[in-house]
Amino acid sequence: MISFVICVIILVLGYFTYGSYVEKQFGIDVNRKTPAITKEDGVDFVPLKLGKIFLIQFLNIAGLGPIFGAISGALWGPVAFLWITFGCIFGGVVHDYFSGMLSIRHGGQSIPEIVGKYLGNGVKHFMRIFAVVLLVLVGVVFVKGPASILQELTGVSASTMVIVIFLYYILATMIPIDRLIGKIYPLFGLSLLLMAFGLFGALIFQNYTIPEINFTTLKNMHANPDTFPVFPLVFVTIACGAISGFHATQSPLMARCISNEADGKKVFAGAMVTEGIIALIWAAVAMSFFGGVSQLGEAMAQDGHNAAWVVNIICNTMLGKIGGILAVFGVVAAPITSGDTAFRSARLTIADSFSIKQTKLSKRLMVTIPLFVIAIVLTKVDFAIIWRYFGWSNQVMATIVLWAAAVYMKKQGKNTWFIILPAAFMSAVVTTYILVAPEGFMLNYTLSYSLGIVVAIGVTTWFLMSKKILKTK
Repeated sequence: MISFVICVIILVLGYFTYGSYVEKQFGIDVNRKTPAITKEDGVDFVPLKLGKIFLIQFLNIAGLGPIFGAISGALWGPVAFLWITFGCIFGGVVHDYFSGMLSIRHGGQSIPEIVGKYLGNGVKHFMRIFAVVLLVLVGVVFVKGPASILQELTGVSASTMVIVIFLYYILATMIPIDRLIGKIYPLFGLSLLLMAFGLFGALIFQNYTIPEINFTTLKNMHANPDTFPVFPLVFVTIACGAISGFHATQSPLMARCISNEADGKKVFAGAMVTEGIIALIWAAVAMSFFGGVSQLGEAMAQDGHNAAWVVNIICNTMLGKIGGILAVFGVVAAPITSGDTAFRSARLTIADSFSIKQTKLSKRLMVTIPLFVIAIVLTKVDFAIIWRYFGWSNQVMATIVLWAAAVYMKKQGKNTWFIILPAAFMSAVVTTYILVAPEGFMLNYTLSYSLGIVVAIGVTTWFLMSKKILKTK
């Protein structure tokens, strides 16, 4: 497991080195008052302790993403390790740090309002709709995922579990952030960490062999490599743990609770790197538990064997009954708590768009109830289809946020290349994916990735050459 351990070390070092570089480029002001102080309202703008904020941010952005995504991404082999490691450092850290810090600098605003300020009103209106759609999709994904795991554990039907989870979502979305989220979510975040590091220990001390990164394994190891090429599918399948636009919708929640800009790196970059480590662990476990990458593919190809089934059997086998209960609790708690904060973010995004004050419960209900009605309808759609659309939408969001961050830095007269490079890469990824994917235009693969590269080069050229950017308000 040399390659796996090296990747973990690189992620940790990346936080301290590249994370500090990104923070320096942004330019924090420790004397600047944050929205948690200037706009405190007892509902959404509430100062919280740093430890709580970190664990809540980590739990909010984690969900099923670094678990289900990593398991699915493991089907391509050790190449997944490289994407998680370097995607997290050079893409995820930059994306998450800027989405959080820009929200702090702009009064705790939701990401569509921030993007609109730097990419124009047209993009702002698009992002308002796009963000809400993405958040509702996240909420649905994070209902059906844990419901299926709970069905495996309890025998209670998934439909009943969906209803129970939705009732909880309504409660958690409505009440002030410090009443429920601030009190119990840090405990859930801690349980998710304990579960992951329990699996890490099992990998080390039990007889498992993790595939190494070498010339024989650094290739497409998927059972159907022609149908499932590494580019762009791995970069969409593994989002949480590498780079995920959903995080940009969550960062403003904690941006409204941070009391000092110096905490931004610890919260936003720190939670991202921690999630990357979780994704590495699950990718490694998935590749080794069944005896190899091909054996994982064979196991998941069987009827009824999905990522939820993999999580259940791995936890109970590697950690025993008590460890398995703790592990599955973490896996269930993570998506449920991400789902309710997704709906909370959707509420705030709509409220920000229409300037609807959220101090009164009636106003919060007015915004939230229609969202839940739509979400309940979407639970009837096949989970795999929702996950694929969520994956692509997720990375489109990340791409747009990165370009908005680049514009912000350009207007500040600062270095932009460390943002341009991941933004251009993700532009190629999302363009290629929607052109070649079955849920997209189903075009020829060579044509699709060629057009993806052309789009990436075109957008980058426009960014570098356009003087209009500096004139946007």
